Amino acid sequence: MTVFILVAGAFTGPHVWRDTAARLTADGAEVRTVALTGLGGRHGEPGGTVDLETHVADVLAVIDAVAAEAGREIVLVGHDYGIHPVIGAADRRAGTIARIVHLDAGMPRDGVPALAAVPDQRLRDEVAERAAGGGERGAGGELPPPARDGWSRWGSTAGLSDAALDGLTALAAPQPLGTLLQPLRLTGAVAEVPVTGVLCTGNGPGVEVLQILVDVGDPAVRALADAKVPFFELPTGHWPMLSCPAALAETLIEAAAGGGHRLTAADAARTPAHLRPFLLDVPERPRERAGNTDLYLPDGPGPHPAVVFVHGGPVPAGARPTPRDWPTLMGYARLVAGQGVVGVTLDHRLHAVTDYEVAAADVADAVERVRADPRVDADRVAVWFFSGGGPIVADWLTNPPAWLRCVAANYPILAPLPSWGLGGSRFHPVRALSRAGRLPVVLVRAERESADIAATVEEFLAEAARCGANVEVIDVPEGRHGFETLDPTDGAREAVHRAVGAVLARLKG
Repeated sequence: MTVFILVAGAFTGPHVWRDTAARLTADGAEVRTVALTGLGGRHGEPGGTVDLETHVADVLAVIDAVAAEAGREIVLVGHDYGIHPVIGAADRRAGTIARIVHLDAGMPRDGVPALAAVPDQRLRDEVAERAAGGGERGAGGELPPPARDGWSRWGSTAGLSDAALDGLTALAAPQPLGTLLQPLRLTGAVAEVPVTGVLCTGNGPGVEVLQILVDVGDPAVRALADAKVPFFELPTGHWPMLSCPAALAETLIEAAAGGGHRLTAADAARTPAHLRPFLLDVPERPRERAGNTDLYLPDGPGPHPAVVFVHGGPVPAGARPTPRDWPTLMGYARLVAGQGVVGVTLDHRLHAVTDYEVAAADVADAVERVRADPRVDADRVAVWFFSGGGPIVADWLTNPPAWLRCVAANYPILAPLPSWGLGGSRFHPVRALSRAGRLPVVLVRAERESADIAATVEEFLAEAARCGANVEVIDVPEGRHGFETLDPTDGAREAVHRAVGAVLARLKG
C-alpha cells in the first residue's frame, strides 16, 4: 500500500492537509501528516531550541513508524519549507523512501538554510535581523505568522477563497527561527531517491518555461531534465491543498505511480524552441556589431528612427548563442530595417532575477549609444521588450522622455512574479503605468500564455483602464510564449505585422 507522508510549510501544520488527506484515503491510500515541533500543536522542551534538525527528527519518527509495517511504499511530500525536513529525513532513510514530491517547493542543498529559499529578499533580511536581535537566544526565537494580507509575501494566494484564507490565518503558528536558519546537512544518499515536482503555475513557472530554461542552458534545470524528473502543473497559487485539494490528491496519486511530464534534455540533434526559424521570411540586412549591441541598418544615409529590441530572461551567462543572435530578435530587427528603421539588438546581463538593476542599466546605456549614432534620429526611438525583460519597462514608463515615441512588449512579465521576491522593487510596470502620460504602449498578448504571466498582463490592463493609459493590445490567437518560433501560423504572422506596423506608425508619425 502507498503511504503518503505529508509535511506542511512554514507557519502551518497537519490541519492544512485535511481535505487532501480525505481524498487520498478515499482512493485507497494511507496518509500520515507530520506535526512538526513548534507547529501543529506540538511544543519543544522548555528552554530548548527548535531547529531544522528537530523537524528532521519529527519526519524520521513518522517514516520509521510506517517502515516498521510490512508492505508499505512511502511517498514523502514536502510543501514550501516542509521540503527541507523531508529531504533531510530522506537522506538518512533513502532505502525506505519510494519517492519524494516537491510540492511548489525548491531544491534544498547541503549546507544551505531554508531561509535562502524564501523568495522575498526583504523578508529574508527581516528574518535575519530578527534573529540577530534576539541576543543569546537568536535562532531560538520565533517568527510571528503573517497577518491575513501578508501571506502573499510567502507565496501567491491565487485560488484561495476568503474562508480558506481566514482559516489559514486563524490556525497559523509562529515559525521557530532555528528551522529557517540552521543549514541543512546531507550525506548525498538522497540523490538516489526518485523525485517528482508539482508546479503551482499561479505562483511560478510551469513546464513550458522550465523547458525554455533547459534550452537556454540553465544548469540547475538542465540537471532535472537529464535526470528525467517528472513534473505536474496545478493552475493555482502556493497553497493547493486548500485551493484545489481534489486535484492535488489526484496529482499525488499519479506522482506516486511515476507519472508526469518529463523535460526534454539538451540534445545537439534537436533545435531548441528559441533557436528555430523566425516565422517570417525576412531578407538579410547589413549589421554592425559594437560591444554588446548590433545595428541592422536600412537603406539610405538617415538619420532614421530606431527600435531597440530587449530580450527576456533570466538567461544563463554561458548561453550560446547569446540573445542578440536568436532568430526572434534578429527577425524583428531585419523586419524593421527593411521598412526604413534602424533595428537594434543587444545582450544585457539579466542572468538571475536579482540582476534587474544591472540589466536595466545595460539597456539604458545601449539606448543612449544608439541615439548618439549619427545615422539614428535621436528624437524618434522606440524600445521593445520581450518576456522576462518586461519588468524593465517600468523605467521607461516613469516620466518618459519626449524622444521615446513608443514602448512595446511581447508576452511580457509586467509585475514581479510571486516566486521572485521583488514585489517592492522599482521593476513593477503595473505601478509605473500611471506615470507614463500618453506614451503609446503596444502590448502583444499570447492567447496560450502561462497562468502566472497572464495574470500580470491582466493586472497591467486593469491599471491601464483605471488611469487611461494609451495601450494598444494585439492578440496572438493560439499563440504561446515565444510564438515567433513556436507557432508559425497565419494568425501569428498577422499579429507580428500588426505589432510592427503599430510601433512604426508611432515612430514615423
